[in-house]
Amino acid sequence: MQSCSGSPKWIPRPYKSQEWVLDKQELTSNRQADLQVITEDEYQKVMIFFANFIQVLGEQLKLRQQVIATATVYLKRFYSHNSLRCVDPLLLAPTCVFLASKVEEFGVISNSRLINTCQTVVKNKLAYAYAAEFPYRNNHILECEFYLLENLDCCLVVYQPYRPLLQYTQDLNADDNTVSVAWRLINDSLRTEVCLLYPPYMIALACLHMACVILNKDNKQWFAELHVNLEKVMEISRHLLALYQLWRGYDEKKEIQALLQKMPKPKTQPSRPPSSAQKDLNGQSKDLGVGGKHG
Repeated sequence: MQSCSGSPKWIPRPYKSQEWVLDKQELTSNRQADLQVITEDEYQKVMIFFANFIQVLGEQLKLRQQVIATATVYLKRFYSHNSLRCVDPLLLAPTCVFLASKVEEFGVISNSRLINTCQTVVKNKLAYAYAAEFPYRNNHILECEFYLLENLDCCLVVYQPYRPLLQYTQDLNADDNTVSVAWRLINDSLRTEVCLLYPPYMIALACLHMACVILNKDNKQWFAELHVNLEKVMEISRHLLALYQLWRGYDEKKEIQALLQKMPKPKTQPSRPPSSAQKDLNGQSKDLGVGGKHG
């Protein structure tokens, strides 16, 4: 990662998670099994839905946005190397929240609180997507956490764009409105794949640039002085613009139930009543909504 030009500008530290900056072709290749069942747009809509689920779940649990963002990145990293039929996203999403809360030192969320919150969210806020109640219990989350850790190769520290954004806006002397718009754009970027394709500082710059355009702020000279690949920054902006284009014609409440039924699923699903599943502490994968690693 190159530093900004000029002594006053903030010099960011090297990005330490390059192994999680993937190539677009690699990403597409890894999800070919899913794209034989659903289209690329449908895949993105499914990912948006579960990112939204993590957001709502985090807000109900009163988690910091950093924890929510890390959980969302965990979800995306897992499915960047695995099919949707490997683990039910409805199970993986709260597992990512559970793990992220510990990694980000928010504090361990009690299993009962997490499950109860999932049940409430699915029943009250996601009833348009799920007719049945949340099917998973404590042992499912704990078993899935081990599986998630294995797939993340225990690389759990996630560098988010929020900190570099604040450093850049301080150097730019940006007003609160610019910071607020850029911050919201970073939140929206979690519904795209940019966290898998670009380092956080570039995402921060792209969102700051978009905020300046939206608010009609002329900061071309400041951006011109940066020793970064501005074409990459523009690529991130195009990802965000594509997201907004997708959102414009997408009615989640009408479409998502059919998409969830259509998407690839684990070969086995929890089939027993919740009370029975809760009593079974063997943690067998047949009750986890977990299929084989390669589907």
